[in-house]
Amino acid sequence: MQHAFRGSRRLFAFLSTCLALAVFAAGASAHVTAKQGHHGNGHHPGHHGNGGSGHHGGNGGVTISSQPWGSTGGQNVNLYTLTNANGMTVKITNYGGVVQSIWVPNSKGGTTNVALGFSKLSDYVSDFTQGADQTSWPLSGGSGDTYFGAIIGRYANRIANASFNLNGQTYKLDANNGSNTLHGGYLGWNTAVWSASPSTGQGTASLALSNSFPAGEGCDATLSPGCTGFPASVKATVTYTLTRDNQLQIAYKALNTSSSDATVINLTNHTYFNLGGEGAGTVYHQDLQLNSNTYQPVNTNLIPDGPLFVNTTGTAYDFSHLHAIGENIRNTNLPDGYDPPNPAGSDPSTFKQLQIAHGYDNNWVLNGSGYRWAATALDPKNGVELKAFTDQPGVQVYTGNFLVGDLIGTSGKTYRQGDAFTLETQHYPDSPHHIGDPKWPSVVLNAGATFNSRTAFAFSVAGGHGHGGHSKH
Repeated sequence: MQHAFRGSRRLFAFLSTCLALAVFAAGASAHVTAKQGHHGNGHHPGHHGNGGSGHHGGNGGVTISSQPWGSTGGQNVNLYTLTNANGMTVKITNYGGVVQSIWVPNSKGGTTNVALGFSKLSDYVSDFTQGADQTSWPLSGGSGDTYFGAIIGRYANRIANASFNLNGQTYKLDANNGSNTLHGGYLGWNTAVWSASPSTGQGTASLALSNSFPAGEGCDATLSPGCTGFPASVKATVTYTLTRDNQLQIAYKALNTSSSDATVINLTNHTYFNLGGEGAGTVYHQDLQLNSNTYQPVNTNLIPDGPLFVNTTGTAYDFSHLHAIGENIRNTNLPDGYDPPNPAGSDPSTFKQLQIAHGYDNNWVLNGSGYRWAATALDPKNGVELKAFTDQPGVQVYTGNFLVGDLIGTSGKTYRQGDAFTLETQHYPDSPHHIGDPKWPSVVLNAGATFNSRTAFAFSVAGGHGHGGHSKH
């Protein structure tokens, strides 16, 4: 029965992949172009969000509306609702650019929220700032900062030793993840209030979020004495677009507004997906396929380590064909290709990759270049299918390994290990330590240059047309 189901969805998967590629700017690829720019107004934590509420109607039955959602740091925050006529609703806040929920049609004629998140702004603020505040929220020994649904910058993923060299200069950053810098430091872009501009187009509704970040961000001098932060000021715009055919598209733009200094940039979105439904339990039965044959093993600090690139064939990291996420997530009998040189007095090769990360938390090197298919995920129980497309070179898959049951989500249920997966499209982790290596796509953004990138998450119902009825949300 299951084999027959999988066979029938292969044809559907092929057709929907072709359709999604045609719809979303197939020629769009990430690039860095020399450009003269102006300094943006404002600074971290961001501009005031647009106040009040409003409603914009789009052609093709796609609309966007807003409602006040509280305030933080004296700045107003709104919650924006993007809805189309085909059963998809996405809620996004201008605090951290968080995707708070994603309701999509399922095979039972209703809709399912497939994104983990919180029901109120104060939970996001408490979660995202607990490192900077040196507090444990909501309880000690908890899940830590989750980055649920947020824009991640200035540098997504980890930078080893909280420092890097660029053009002969050493830059020291927050060590907010052991000895690493993670997701931009204690106060990354996920903690900023962004200026919001809603709009509608032909069959689309969009929310453009803009902010300006100063040179020196990524440095809390109290928590990280001697830090310098990232060089160069950056003006960023992240635009979320809902289409009539159930795609959530994300376009990233970052302008280095310095006249002299280069910086490093790596942007992504940190939505936690559970296609069976937010709070519905683990995703281990859900299927995943990646457009990749290579992954990067990590050391005990979760930094890519030797050999830096491993063929996934025969390992627990082989998702070149569609199979359950949990099929091998506990199987350390399979080889993982991790064989680093042993420093004196230790033997890190005795630790298995699945043991180090407590599941999957690695970068997969995507095949091809330019805007292309990156991943497919499917819940075989409710038929919800997700396809990811990107122009980025890699995707970080994280299986919620550090969720420990202390966080209460939008459904009133707690989140535990394995309750979600991420598809963080991005450049490779720790790339600033591999500048100039042809195997590592460059993350350097020169003075006056602009970084552009696009990612899309396309939803459908396997074996169907992706349309379904609404349920209350």
